[in-house]
Amino acid sequence: MLAVPEISLQGLHIGSSPERSLVPSPPGSPRTQESCGIAPLTPSQSPKPEARAPQQAPFSVVVAIDFGTTSSGYAFSFASDPEAIHMMRKWEGGDPGVAHQKTPTCLLLTPEGAFHSFGYTARDYYHDLDPEEARDWLYFEKFKMKIHSATDLTLKTQLEAVNGKKMPALEVFAHALRFFKEHALQELREQCPSLPEKDAVRWVLTVPAIWKQPAKQFMREAAYLAGLVSREEAEQLLIALEPEAASVYCRKLRLHQLLDLSSQAPGGGRLGERRSIDSSFRQAREQLRRSRHSRTFLVESGVGELWAEMQAGDRYVVADCGGGTVDLTVHQLEQPHGTLKELYKASGGPCGAVGVDLAFEQLLGRIFGEDFIVTFKRQRPAAWVDLTIAFEARKRTAGPHRAAALNISLPFSFIDFYRKQRGQNVETALRRSSVNSVKWSSQGMLRMSSEAMNELFQPTVSGIIQHIEAVLARPEVQGVKLLFLVGGFAESAVLQHAVQAALGARGLRVVVPHDVGLTILKGAVLFGQAPGVVRVRRSPLTYGVGVLNRFVAGRHPPDKLLVRDGRRWCTDVFERFVAAEQSVALGEEVRRSYCPARPGQRRVLINLYCCAADDALFITDPGVRKCGALSLELEPAEDTPPGRREIRAAMQFGDTEIKVTAVDVSTNRSVRAAIDFLSN
Repeated sequence: MLAVPEISLQGLHIGSSPERSLVPSPPGSPRTQESCGIAPLTPSQSPKPEARAPQQAPFSVVVAIDFGTTSSGYAFSFASDPEAIHMMRKWEGGDPGVAHQKTPTCLLLTPEGAFHSFGYTARDYYHDLDPEEARDWLYFEKFKMKIHSATDLTLKTQLEAVNGKKMPALEVFAHALRFFKEHALQELREQCPSLPEKDAVRWVLTVPAIWKQPAKQFMREAAYLAGLVSREEAEQLLIALEPEAASVYCRKLRLHQLLDLSSQAPGGGRLGERRSIDSSFRQAREQLRRSRHSRTFLVESGVGELWAEMQAGDRYVVADCGGGTVDLTVHQLEQPHGTLKELYKASGGPCGAVGVDLAFEQLLGRIFGEDFIVTFKRQRPAAWVDLTIAFEARKRTAGPHRAAALNISLPFSFIDFYRKQRGQNVETALRRSSVNSVKWSSQGMLRMSSEAMNELFQPTVSGIIQHIEAVLARPEVQGVKLLFLVGGFAESAVLQHAVQAALGARGLRVVVPHDVGLTILKGAVLFGQAPGVVRVRRSPLTYGVGVLNRFVAGRHPPDKLLVRDGRRWCTDVFERFVAAEQSVALGEEVRRSYCPARPGQRRVLINLYCCAADDALFITDPGVRKCGALSLELEPAEDTPPGRREIRAAMQFGDTEIKVTAVDVSTNRSVRAAIDFLSN
């Protein structure tokens, strides 16, 4: 890291401890090109984090954008009445029988790359294009997952449109966010003409909790490019974690707004109680103090078994089952203010509804040939979109107890293209196929048995259940009795039945909010009004930097020995800021001080490292990787007192994003500080 003189650091030796030197490795010493070389100034070897109350920026309204894999939408509420959530206007177009308070996450750009439309408008316009003309247009759908799956995400990452052409992912996301910004502001102006133009809106963007820091930063950069906020007003944009948002919303629900999947079983809990979760917990505690027979007392008083079972710790799991991922969080409700404490780090994986779509595509490949499906998607992209729309409509009607077969329309373009490519019709292909569960109907459609449809769900549904069971097995979450099933995919009767069948037998109550597809969006609005509601989070990874310590023979490996000016140092030592799964409170700070190597130095750059383990000793250990860089931009030091210049950085790991601030100790002036996770 110190090979470039402009970004080198020099440390100060604080106190009299001989065990630790804060002098970095010199350029050219072993392993310094990619590893250590920072010299933290700390008051002690293990400084305790300090808590600092987060600063709230003034705003008049919160606008939350739930940017989903398959569908997206926005909602808002005014600061004067924060719990009165206004959903966006219903979208024109769409599919019969499907609520339109969200719109498909589909973006259409012109052949020149200019914005044309988003959502239903984009999908319908692309559908109506001539097949040859459609091949020149750039149509993007379900592109959010690309950010999750990218292992080397940068600001230059490319996304591939349906026709195979590529564009910078940052521009694609910015087009979509700009669309929502313009729609939301137009609606706000119509509802509240007196709304000030500047600093009136706090924006909230939702992301999966399992997203890593680079993906979160990417969404923030896209928001800057879209004009939601400027970099100078960064605090006006919040990143909300999707299962957290759902948790914030669910804790406000009244029991008649919930569907208890276990209520059909003997002894199931009662629904219909008109109390919020918060009030139920408060009343439960009061009654627990007054009665030894608490369970009977609670049920008789009308709280119901659903909440009476949570008296021992007020803990619950939220499973956000969306289009692209399953995202899990475990919360404990704290009293007296109803804040939330995360009990286990966010977990999950790519087990979303798109997995069912992929299974259908693989089924078509088995029938018509994988090479044909690839060719058809490339040469008839609009017709392929039509086919996925037809499947989506039938997928929504699938159920565990459905007996009737499902008919799926094949676009004429598919039938015609197959005949030209293969020299036979699709009916012949189906008859010769080894797939017996799909037939050709007399109405000219694919006729799929209900069993075949349910089989398409099984890999994804099984993955979701496995993720939930893995979390429930953790010692930190023992005793949890309640599971909220939320997200768009949670609307599926197949998923609901499978989760209840697998987890209900172990005493877990599975609950689904009535407006399950809007839970995250509404919760994001509430989170924007009071971001301090999640008071404690768990760090998903261990973060730290590389430093030098005094070399101790027998304890430190010989290959880490560095001799400089007659002193023996151990290089590449991993100094930990925060450990994986460590509880970190909102506003809690980890402080370190750094000293520029030369007078007049204008920039300090410090490599950050991370790993999943909490016992790494060196930045060269297996699993430890460089994940970002902390940069400190220094002003000229003309008025700095003589002596070494100390820059004190304060990092916060308890928010939805890792944040940093810095101050020049000698002048007490703020220093521009940032952590870049996209520069690798």
